[in-house]
Amino acid sequence: MTDIVTIGIDLAKNVFAVHGVDATGKPRLLRPSVPRAKLLELIAALPPCLIGMEACSGAHHWAREFQKFGHTVRLMAPKFVAPYRLSGKRGKNDAADAAAICEAVTRPNMRFVPIKSLEQQGQLMVHRARQGFVEQRTATLNRIRGLLSELGIVLPLKAAVVRREALASLEDLPGWANTVIGDLLSEVTRLDERIAQYDQHITTLARHNTEVKQLMQLPGVGPTTATALLSTIGHGHDFQCGRQLSAWLGLTPGQYSSGGKSRLGHITKAGDPYLRSLLVLGARSVLQTAKNRSDPISRWACALAERRGYWRAVVAIAAKNARMCWAVLNRGEAFRLPA
Repeated sequence: MTDIVTIGIDLAKNVFAVHGVDATGKPRLLRPSVPRAKLLELIAALPPCLIGMEACSGAHHWAREFQKFGHTVRLMAPKFVAPYRLSGKRGKNDAADAAAICEAVTRPNMRFVPIKSLEQQGQLMVHRARQGFVEQRTATLNRIRGLLSELGIVLPLKAAVVRREALASLEDLPGWANTVIGDLLSEVTRLDERIAQYDQHITTLARHNTEVKQLMQLPGVGPTTATALLSTIGHGHDFQCGRQLSAWLGLTPGQYSSGGKSRLGHITKAGDPYLRSLLVLGARSVLQTAKNRSDPISRWACALAERRGYWRAVVAIAAKNARMCWAVLNRGEAFRLPA
């Protein structure tokens, strides 16, 4: 197996498929069923080579482990691997997936996912846990609205109004209804405390990181956006320019051009929805305060909103912020806001 140069691994929970080829593309290692406990031993016995995997659960862990043995590891989005599995073949199985990964990782124009460190994954866990608590709180408030509507008490969507009105009508609820709504309101309070605790965690992360402090100098970028962006893309070296990062986040229109005619469609909304939503929320705050400012970005934002409308301006500001974030991460102290 000394002539193996490229390996594709189809990741799973317990059983993995491994496909290795030599410099001519001829299969040299076909293991359609490798137990989890044997995978590291198999990879450690191979000479340094290029290893491709899909970016899924556990991929970053395996990438770090394989790099310790001198291998070059590349992670790819599953949607970029699918065409190589389907071309000229029928059906889908783990062995076919491993062969497709092995083929896709060698393509010169393939786009790869940055491998995250343990620190980056730990910081992202803080964001994922906080977002989960926020979703649980929203679901609990909607459950309160739904249950009260069965009793003829219809409340609006606004969270603060739901809390106030549900608490005000709690004493008038009969029997078990009083118990259930009271418990749900207590659960909302508990989730509020947990979210506030994780907000403090994020503030602590931002306080001790120089790159995050530089990102927070940008308008519309707070500690939550800055720490999430840095934990996800690192220093942005996998993107050649800020426009690539903006497109990767789904903040650019889709292109449907042909015959020399340029046609732009709707915003793609591809990429990480959490990062995109944070940038959009930050862009809304920028546009809200722009009317009281005279800096170039605020003047541009106000003119854009008047010319193209509120939501188009918000998305454009979010895309510009993504590009400036990339510039900050790449240039560091050399970056200067437009004056």
